[in-house]
Amino acid sequence: MNVTRHVAETRAALAGLPRPLGFVPTMGALHDGHLALVAAARTSCATVVASLFVNPTQFGAGEDLGSYRRDEARDLELYEQAGVGVVFAPAAAELYPSGFATAVHVRGLTEHFEGAARPDHFGGVALVVTKLLNIVRPDTAFFGQKDAQQMAVVHRLARDLDLPVEIVAVPTVREPDGLALSSRNAYLTADERAVAPVLYRALLAGASAASRPGATGRDAVAAAALLLLGRAGSSRPSFSIDYLAAVDAGTFAQTDTLGPRTLLIAAARLGKTRLLDNISLSPSAYPGGDATA
Repeated sequence: MNVTRHVAETRAALAGLPRPLGFVPTMGALHDGHLALVAAARTSCATVVASLFVNPTQFGAGEDLGSYRRDEARDLELYEQAGVGVVFAPAAAELYPSGFATAVHVRGLTEHFEGAARPDHFGGVALVVTKLLNIVRPDTAFFGQKDAQQMAVVHRLARDLDLPVEIVAVPTVREPDGLALSSRNAYLTADERAVAPVLYRALLAGASAASRPGATGRDAVAAAALLLLGRAGSSRPSFSIDYLAAVDAGTFAQTDTLGPRTLLIAAARLGKTRLLDNISLSPSAYPGGDATA
């Protein structure tokens, strides 16, 4: 496995490698969800490239940039075991040198839900994804469906800028109790971790409500909220809901009409940890209930 640190070095390392080339961008702290992206890339691509970069532009003031888990040696070992051929692991100054002044903004999609909760986040995501895709120039790039709004932003970005890459959503990987894998799960206390799977169970309750004749997006949201907020007053940790909504997977506009692109999305806090998850409200259209944008 070749580890590169610089843009020119990376482009040289990728020149002449067998195509199609699949790309898996991550911020490290790898878990089985990240490795599922690599596995998906290996299934359809001759060469797999990954990045390892904690992107400072997608963290807002007071967020966990400084404390974000970093263990490059472990991550590189996992990448090598998974069959990655090249890992681009730059320093921040390589991507954002002195005098860097360019921004990338996807209007509309980035101004509500995660965009409202984290105003700087999607600008940073759009910027770093644009740079990485331009540096690596893959045929296909793989992203996790757990971050569904990010998926929608990346799809729109690639389409609007005519980037010659296919964006693939990989279904959410979960713990046996249903908790969606995330690097930030490590922040949960033992008591919070015991409660955390309730978020997915609430989404399942919403999907069940949506399957009834005549059901609407509001019915799905109400059923999910009932399970989440029904824990209030318990001696165990309880959720604080940032948002819970039925949306179109492509536009992230709220919708009351259920269709093949309808998602039930949620962001909720347990203590200091913010959990994101989503589920399709049309499971027959998306195997496993995880939708693609």
